[in-house]
Amino acid sequence: MLRRGNEGKKPLKEKIILHYDILFKSHGDDSFDTPTFWEEFFLLKAHPDYIEKKFESFVAKDLIQMKDRLNFLFEKCLEYIQCDQPVRVINALQTMSCLFRGIHSVEVGDHGFDKINLLVGFDMAETSMQVLLRCLTAGLTNDHYNTTIKAVILQLLLVIATGTDNISQNTFVEYLMTNEELYDTLLELLTDPVARSRLGNDTVLLLALMVNYRKYEGVNPFVMRLSVLDDELALSCLGSVISSAFASFNKQFVSKQEESKSSGLFSTITNMVGSMFIGDSDEQKQMIKSNEAILLALYEAIHLNRNFISVLTHSHTDATLVGTPPHTPGGTDDESVPSQPATPTPESFVDASTTRNVLSTFLQYTSVVMQDTKLKRNISSTKLCFIILTCITEDQFANSFIHDENMSFQVCIHKMPMRHRKVKAIVEKPGAPLACWLLDLTVEFIVSHMMKDLPFSQHMRCLGIIHRLMCHEKKCQIRLSYNWRELWTALINLIKFILSNESAIFGRWKKGIFALFTLVINIFNMFITFGDTFLPTPTSYDELYYEIIRLHQVFHSLENFVLRHNANPEYKDVSSRLASSMVNVLAIVRHFNPKIEQYMKDNNMASLTEEEVLEIVKSNYDDLTLKLQHSLDHFERYSERPKETHFFTELVRSISEQYRKTMVFDNIDLQDFMHF
Repeated sequence: MLRRGNEGKKPLKEKIILHYDILFKSHGDDSFDTPTFWEEFFLLKAHPDYIEKKFESFVAKDLIQMKDRLNFLFEKCLEYIQCDQPVRVINALQTMSCLFRGIHSVEVGDHGFDKINLLVGFDMAETSMQVLLRCLTAGLTNDHYNTTIKAVILQLLLVIATGTDNISQNTFVEYLMTNEELYDTLLELLTDPVARSRLGNDTVLLLALMVNYRKYEGVNPFVMRLSVLDDELALSCLGSVISSAFASFNKQFVSKQEESKSSGLFSTITNMVGSMFIGDSDEQKQMIKSNEAILLALYEAIHLNRNFISVLTHSHTDATLVGTPPHTPGGTDDESVPSQPATPTPESFVDASTTRNVLSTFLQYTSVVMQDTKLKRNISSTKLCFIILTCITEDQFANSFIHDENMSFQVCIHKMPMRHRKVKAIVEKPGAPLACWLLDLTVEFIVSHMMKDLPFSQHMRCLGIIHRLMCHEKKCQIRLSYNWRELWTALINLIKFILSNESAIFGRWKKGIFALFTLVINIFNMFITFGDTFLPTPTSYDELYYEIIRLHQVFHSLENFVLRHNANPEYKDVSSRLASSMVNVLAIVRHFNPKIEQYMKDNNMASLTEEEVLEIVKSNYDDLTLKLQHSLDHFERYSERPKETHFFTELVRSISEQYRKTMVFDNIDLQDFMHF
């Protein structure tokens, strides 16, 4: 006789899941209220997925009925976090992370205090949270904990900080703000080489989030302390984490480009239809999104702390950033000092002779991110990149460094493939000051973003960066060895493009277009009025006039644009301002064009070479009358408030959402910790 099969039997549940089922009952079984239950509970490997699914099935009423059990479970997690057995500590930490994630996933009321009451209990909240944070900060600096345990602790802190979309409405974060040790602990993690290699990105993420907690509503201690930080080691380590993240992204981008080059005909067809942006891969999308936090940290460091500007200038080799210390499972003393990889691989390092700094790596990163501004994630990142560059170009020390002819760098400014040009993955150019590469970056953005759906705000920031660089060059009489013709041509073509598509662009931006045109013309006025103080050679000044004359029809079209709108009361003030700024450009056109035409007539010539036009320009400066333009070297300094408060609020919201969406609990092999 055959035995009946086991098909009808339910699969056996893990013991920890049976314990969860007992705990997450609103009433009934109290068998958990014994010491032996908890001794066993925290020895069993935590099952985060099961806990989260439990919370997904709950509604507010269920949590209210389970409040006492949740409070008791929180209390027990806190108790075992403080024990001296790593297995129990890890399980308690992961269980508590699940509780915070779970309590935030259920709508329980309009106030965060309801969640505090349900999870911790009002009576014990202040004391329990203070004890918890003391334990977590102590654990992050505990020499007996390896980076695996510290990663779980840091993960819990991030779970707390990212519990809500709007961090300023997360009442649990207030407890983090009042903990005086947390800021110093994060800096200590950054300055530890081993911890930085494993925990650097998460540490920087938490620091950036804390800086943005209610930053517009009152005194934020993280903002205050970061703004006065003068510890060169801590600042350098922060810069190292940021630069490493960008370098990793850049390396992957170049690798993807090489793959696309070798993919043959399909790649060629793809390029032709404009779908060339390498970031279309899921991995690239994820990296751009995850790097928002790194960008935010870079912005806050530059914006708040003037000492950080010097970090941007620190040179390093890519090898110092890419190399990662090995991980010793369950190790303690071995991880208190940096160790070297036993067998370095070619992938571990890049050419150590390639010298870079944070800023050069960031410029390359920006050249990639700005390529496709049709994607929302890229619009946000591009905007932040340009805001960061605006802050840099407003700083005297940073300007001095990036214009230093003795500091030569090679930066790969990636160019977006377009129908009318072929672009190599990497264009070899001689070394130059970083200001030259920054100008290349801005020119590339202008050239590659002439589109009917004009990214107006980014063009304005881009022009503002150019203007700030020129103001410094004029002030310090720096003759930068740069091919200015590329910039002049790009600016004139931008005017031409907008005028050619006026119906599509003007209707959306209206007065803004006048502001853009005025800024472009004033950049030309800077060259015309002060060019003799910062253009590299007298010939450069002649070439400026040549470009204005060569493309004079664009300026005539712009003059007609002004005349058309001058009669409209809505645009009278802005059109008059633009007309006033155009006086010198039009004077140059009207002065030299008749002389060129007369020369052609006298010599019976149908056209002139560039050299012939330049000779006419050189010989006719004397009777050219120009108007002195005032305040050309003035600009409105960047201010976060009030213009950008909404942007940064939404950015922090996006970062929090991204962390919650992508966070995973490490599958830790607890056997490595059993010998403790």
